[in-house]
Amino acid sequence: MRVERLEDAEKAAEALRKKWHLGEAPIANVVALLEDQLVHVLEIDTPSEKFDGISALAFDDEGSLKGAAVVSRNLIAGGRQRMNIVHELGHVVLDVAEGIDEEKAAYRFAGAFLAPAAVVYREVGRSRTSIQLTELLLLKNLFGMSIQALLFRLRDLGIINESTYTWSCIQVNRMGMRKKEAGELPREEPQWLRRNVLRAVSEGVLPRDEAERLLGEPLEDEHRQFMDRRAFMKLPVAERRRVLEEQATALQKHYEDLAKQEEPGGGDFLDY
Repeated sequence: MRVERLEDAEKAAEALRKKWHLGEAPIANVVALLEDQLVHVLEIDTPSEKFDGISALAFDDEGSLKGAAVVSRNLIAGGRQRMNIVHELGHVVLDVAEGIDEEKAAYRFAGAFLAPAAVVYREVGRSRTSIQLTELLLLKNLFGMSIQALLFRLRDLGIINESTYTWSCIQVNRMGMRKKEAGELPREEPQWLRRNVLRAVSEGVLPRDEAERLLGEPLEDEHRQFMDRRAFMKLPVAERRRVLEEQATALQKHYEDLAKQEEPGGGDFLDY
């Protein structure tokens, strides 16, 4: 998608949403969407705040595109994570003309992809002299974007002017929310690699140690792999019952742990 001016990045986002049949609805899960479109989403474990993300394309010997990947830094809030991922998607799909700032084009693309102009105008209006924190928090949940990214988007669309944008950013900083905002969104977890690695282990085509190397973590031992059906049926009845009881107990504990994690106050989200 050719970008001769920054406004073209906006059109590119609209075109991609149309190509992927997304309509104008907010995107519930960016990571799942990209994985459905065969774009690999990866995370890098780094404490460095200087790194936000990177993108890459893979070609075969004949120069044909074989795959695409976007990478984001982990340990960041969900709103920023989503913006980073779509920003890197912008680097993948945009053909930026010489003289146009590629970073600005990618951020314009990301803002338009997450918050289509028509929806923003409908929800916010076309001209505002001010906007309250409570409204920004509602918009944050609607579009899945940080407050700071939303303010940037409102300025891009001309809904707020430069002075209102600057004043709002000062207030965000004054309230101590430049690095940790109120109402942080949950992070989205890539599933494609994990799902396929576990599948390969189950099918016996990937050794356990290699699977752990690829996932960067040990496979959980608390939930035993299901036994081969033929081997299981050869066991004495009493032994089969014992195995089934162990697996049932393990599964029950697993779901109880999940329920505890979902209880109010069990997360690390800020109340507002």
